[in-house]
Amino acid sequence: MFSKDIGIDLGTANILVYVKGQGIVLNEPSVVAIDSNTKKYLAVGNEAKEMIGRTPGSVTAIKPMKDGVIADFEITEVMLNYFLKKINGKNPLIKPRILICCPSNITNVEKNAIKEAAEKTGARKVFLEEEPKVAAIGAGLDISKPNGSMVIDIGGGTTDIAVLSLGGIVNSTSIKIAGNSFDREIMKYIKNKYKLLIGERTAEKIKLTIGSISCKKKDKMDVRGRDIVTGLPKTITITSEEINEALSGNVNIIVQSVKNILEQTPPELSADIIDKGIVLTGGGSLLEGLDKLLESELKVPIYLASNPLTCVAEGAGIMLENINLIDK
Repeated sequence: MFSKDIGIDLGTANILVYVKGQGIVLNEPSVVAIDSNTKKYLAVGNEAKEMIGRTPGSVTAIKPMKDGVIADFEITEVMLNYFLKKINGKNPLIKPRILICCPSNITNVEKNAIKEAAEKTGARKVFLEEEPKVAAIGAGLDISKPNGSMVIDIGGGTTDIAVLSLGGIVNSTSIKIAGNSFDREIMKYIKNKYKLLIGERTAEKIKLTIGSISCKKKDKMDVRGRDIVTGLPKTITITSEEINEALSGNVNIIVQSVKNILEQTPPELSADIIDKGIVLTGGGSLLEGLDKLLESELKVPIYLASNPLTCVAEGAGIMLENINLIDK
């Protein structure tokens, strides 16, 4: 029986699915809408994301992935089942081999949970690979040689920082500061300064529209929410300088984590990194001014990958071409 080889970037914010021979066939939010009375799922992906913050009491929009790992096993299984059926609908009997990318430094228990969720969808075999390694391959880095390469992968739930050489990870860390925590900091800042409550979707929109950690950006944006004092709807105007202020704490943690990894890196590999620079991947790396700030703080050239949002999925695709080498 023919089988598909599938690569999955199981992200906190989005799931990307790569099918060997077809490329990226699916890119949808990691969200499931559930009816809390009947416990049945109503929508998955894009349709479910539209419901966040806008559902009646009986409907809950759940993000089953938290900080790059499974927070709700059953809902993750529902989500994976739905997406795999969506891409494999015409051939339900085909059992694919699945390569799943997960954050570095997660526990064996967390790895087993991811593997089990994939196996329950009917996978013939499941492989796990660490996200920064796959992101580096997807960004076009040749990590097979005995030279040092470095990648900072800022996703939705985690930032993975890794030094790679000879096809493996030499040194890495994974911190729970990334795109989603940027959104939470924006919500917190506006609540504290303006006594205004906004939702996750509004915070994300602010980040994407005027988000910056560069002092040069002078953009403004009208933001609507609910006044904590009066309980009534209210509109304020927020500036990119204020978003810079809101995000500076999180960004400083990322900078310090990168410095810690560089301090632990063997001198020969450090020399390679100074020559080749550090590659930024993941959606969080698109925050305006982040690359320049990292370059200034680390004194190392910083390059933004040409495909930061799809690096991991594309790296999984490259690894699928050699999946027989992974399958010992």
